[in-house]
Amino acid sequence: MTDSNNIVIIGGGHNGLVCAAYLAKAGKNVTVLEASEEVGGAAATREFAPGYKASCAHILNLLDDGISEELDLPSNGLSISKENLTTIALAEDDNNITITPDSVEGGGLTPEDKAAYTEYRRFMTKFAGIIGSMHNLVPPRITTDKENLVPLGKLAWKVRMLGRDDMRELLRIGGINIYDVLKENFENPLLKGALSLDAVLGTFSGPRSNNSVFTALHRMSGNNSGAAGAASIPAGGMGGVMQAIAGAASRAGAEIRISSPVKRIVMDGMAVSGVELENGEQIQASTVISNADVRTTILDLLGARHVEADFARRVNNIRSKGNTAKLHLALDGLPQFKGLKQSQLGERLVIAPTVEYVEHAFNHCKYGEFSARPVAEITIPSVHDESLSPDGKHVLSAIVQYAPRNLGQGWSEGKAAFTNAIMDVLESYAPGLREQTIASELLTPEDMENEFGMSGGHWHHAELSLDQFLMLRPVPHSAQYKTPVDGLYLCGAGCHPGGGIMGSAGKNAASVILANQ
Repeated sequence: MTDSNNIVIIGGGHNGLVCAAYLAKAGKNVTVLEASEEVGGAAATREFAPGYKASCAHILNLLDDGISEELDLPSNGLSISKENLTTIALAEDDNNITITPDSVEGGGLTPEDKAAYTEYRRFMTKFAGIIGSMHNLVPPRITTDKENLVPLGKLAWKVRMLGRDDMRELLRIGGINIYDVLKENFENPLLKGALSLDAVLGTFSGPRSNNSVFTALHRMSGNNSGAAGAASIPAGGMGGVMQAIAGAASRAGAEIRISSPVKRIVMDGMAVSGVELENGEQIQASTVISNADVRTTILDLLGARHVEADFARRVNNIRSKGNTAKLHLALDGLPQFKGLKQSQLGERLVIAPTVEYVEHAFNHCKYGEFSARPVAEITIPSVHDESLSPDGKHVLSAIVQYAPRNLGQGWSEGKAAFTNAIMDVLESYAPGLREQTIASELLTPEDMENEFGMSGGHWHHAELSLDQFLMLRPVPHSAQYKTPVDGLYLCGAGCHPGGGIMGSAGKNAASVILANQ
């Protein structure tokens, strides 16, 4: 028999750390086991060249204010270097567009497009609020019992309270593609391209793919201050956020062990009894929570033989095709982007000239090819945070679409060619960038799978779509964070409400565990 108060969490990513903090605050003996030398997973700030630091996740836009307050993250070191980033859609002819939550300027925009943008933000913000209201709720089961019917009824009521016209519009566009919605509302090609990028970042989809409206809404659904989708750059990179959450967990009494990779989940009959580390050490616990992706948890750490064949099949069929790469550049000075003032270089810069350009970039990955002309979200975080680079030098951080995990030619051969393709695109907007580059690092989905343990190299552990959402995420019979195995729970991005640095999956998992004990 193991002590019911002992809990092991596999993985020190943000959801695992949030879960640990809440459980430790409730008096549980919590041990977090992180395989790497520091917590945070893909959100850890790491040195990619001497003196230059960056993290894979580079913009904070979903962190839940309630979680931040309850864990007192500011007292644990959370600090923001730059709030409310403006988005600048880059144009090769210098006619850039500046996009804020309230307005759009430049790029030859017509009064009609400006008015349409105001209306677009109104209804998208309203719809995103419905999704955001579900972040910190355990997904209900589709059953006839009162416990689950009540939250389903509340969700239906929130949709109904949108009003007749907005409710019909949400039902019309919620599951369709962003291409059609943008085409209905706007004329300006650059504006449509920039807005479409928000719907496909981190996904295996293009603007014409169904669910891309839904993923755009997810990006805007954070329960935090400021406008919907407001983005910030945290001090110390995203690793600064991870250290603050880890600090909160440690203060609450959780033990965090780094360099402690888990080999397997140990069973005692039909229930978990702890874990075994790669070095052979065994840690007893009646509750094991995995922050790893679902496929890794069930098929690798637990073993498919411990679950029913249908459940193992569903887990194996989770769509998690990584399609996003991350480029880091160590620069000897500030780059010069066409049409940008120096004061604008610290904002969020996007390369997505038209919605058709974005769709064509996506087409390549369908056939196991990387995009010849990729799209990108770019930041230069060292403009706001001097700790990320040597004096007078800078870091350029870019999320780049599209780069399929299963590249036909293999990433050992394709990485250099894709890096050159990205640099060609960047150079067309920032002439001279190559000469300014001291060192570079490209992390492909294969690298992310190998380094951070993400199956398929998918940032969100599972594609975010309506058939992998709410009570269907990650799979039916495991959408409430509890697996079919007694004592084994999930808390990672593959659970509701999905990817992004928000912490809700960790908090929700903790609430389920405390309710079951």
